[in-house]
Amino acid sequence: MSAYAQPVKPPLPPKNYMLPTHLPVANKILGALPRSDYQRLLPHLEAVELSEGDVIGESGEMPRYVYFPADALLSLLSLVDGGEVFSVALVGREGMSGVASALGGQLSPYRTLVLSSGTAIRMKAKLFVKEFRASEVLRNAVLRYVLSLTVQISENAACNRFHVIEQRLARWLLMMRDRLSSDHFHVTHEMLGQLLGVRRVGVTNAALELKHRTLIDYSRGALDITDGPGLQLAACACYRMADGRHGRA
Repeated sequence: MSAYAQPVKPPLPPKNYMLPTHLPVANKILGALPRSDYQRLLPHLEAVELSEGDVIGESGEMPRYVYFPADALLSLLSLVDGGEVFSVALVGREGMSGVASALGGQLSPYRTLVLSSGTAIRMKAKLFVKEFRASEVLRNAVLRYVLSLTVQISENAACNRFHVIEQRLARWLLMMRDRLSSDHFHVTHEMLGQLLGVRRVGVTNAALELKHRTLIDYSRGALDITDGPGLQLAACACYRMADGRHGRA
């Protein structure tokens, strides 16, 4: 079984990661809450460490938890006929997984994959729904994120339709950089294929082109953005348009 089709297995709290007891917190949705609201939620929050390749939510299933990433990076995957998957959106510290539960949905429309290992704060989905309905501040923060996520999904669909692979690869790498706050991260060609919705050979050719232009460097899954401004110029206009409308993650 592929690492990208693992059964859902809720991560265990790590020994070395303590739940933040005071604001600010890394996740922007939780960080938008007044101190009193955050303190009230604390008994229901749990710090967890997510590992690359973990599936923390499955398409067509009711989520047990919602996750608020701190420095982890999630990918929302759409499943198509034949068992193929492709990414429709990235979720970092700007957002959360499991937003369908807040909108009254019982089942998740996407598989949620941990794209980059890191920490997150999780909450039982049923409790989150109650808090979402009770707290106007939390509800407004989540709904602002839902709008941003909806725009990201639609932009990704349009980008995949109209732009060449090299432009799209540059854009996805910049989106990952913004959410991880780092020019260095681990990403395999299989992961990039899911982001781009193309076969491995297409990813390889596009990555080689960016490497030959000294915009990136990579080896055995470790990728470095060596020329950020140059990579932005190589990316399609979708990245600059989204950055101007919503700001970086």
